[in-house]
Amino acid sequence: MAKKLHKSALTVNKGIEQPPSVNESYLNKISKRILRTETPGFYAEGILKGSITHLSRAITLVESTLPMHQDIARQIIEGCMPHTGNSLRIGITGVPGVGKSTFIEAMGKYITSRGEKLAVLAVDPSSERSKGSILGDKTRMEKLAVDPLCFIRPSPSAGTLGGVARKTMETALLCEAAGYRIIFIETVGVGQSETTVRNMVDFFLLLMLPGAGDELQGIKRGIMEMADMLVVNKADGDNLNRALVAKNEYQNALRLYPRPESGWLPQVEICSAKTGYGIEDVWQLIKDYKNFTVENQFFEKNRRKQYVNALHETIKQELINQFYNHEGMVNMLKKHELLLQAEKETPYEAATKILEAFYADVTK
Repeated sequence: MAKKLHKSALTVNKGIEQPPSVNESYLNKISKRILRTETPGFYAEGILKGSITHLSRAITLVESTLPMHQDIARQIIEGCMPHTGNSLRIGITGVPGVGKSTFIEAMGKYITSRGEKLAVLAVDPSSERSKGSILGDKTRMEKLAVDPLCFIRPSPSAGTLGGVARKTMETALLCEAAGYRIIFIETVGVGQSETTVRNMVDFFLLLMLPGAGDELQGIKRGIMEMADMLVVNKADGDNLNRALVAKNEYQNALRLYPRPESGWLPQVEICSAKTGYGIEDVWQLIKDYKNFTVENQFFEKNRRKQYVNALHETIKQELINQFYNHEGMVNMLKKHELLLQAEKETPYEAATKILEAFYADVTK
């Protein structure tokens, strides 16, 4: 007779399945409430009155990936579009550690002290593992965060090239409609393609560090060519002389590049965001640039180009969303991923088969 096997007390039992991080029934309830009471017109009206609450909640809808929220967001933007286009959009980038947040706070406080309304769209890098972001810009800009004339909106980059959030352009339009005449768009930092942010701003500012090695080889030429101004930050104490040397080297290097389409010769300034030294001079040059490009009509030409770029980016994103939200494609991707891991086909063969199936489905 077979000996009966006894279950060991050390056996690891299957754990309790964890609930989803988001309560789906609650999310559906909120979505129904939005449809019932918070119409696109409700949001647009509040934004045009300068309501930060309406603006913040509309931006949340813009950033949402739910199709229903995206549809509402599009209608909100359409309602606000006639009231946009009256701001100066400034892109700010630089290597990590250059002091972007400190610079933005110093420049922002200078701008609001002159009675101007400022919106700061700060983009934090997203984790490739968890997809989460710290979103700590408000903690780094303590004074600006409580300024009644300033609106700060940190957003996750969510893997978007250029270090800017996927919906940054739409968010900037909503801020314009809310009456913010100066808009800062802070990128994650040099390392990804900065072309994305350059294509949505009127002025592109590149922050540099003094004495950080070989000044001319330590930066990519492509980024320097995109910049309308280079600002050597942290020009205080022992760094002041190094900053002056760096300024001369960068200015000489910029003269070797072809003059940009705007006709503006990019300038180099030094400043200390910590002490406030040079901040007024930087702002004056930004205003000089705007006056120069408005006079030669490049400013308006560049604005029209921004909207064309936004058109192409929106089409690309919609195609990506349709593909990755297509149930058949999701299943097919999983199937071919297993085949790739088993080395039974090449990535190119798999991509061809998947795309052919996708095109066949959307065209039938």
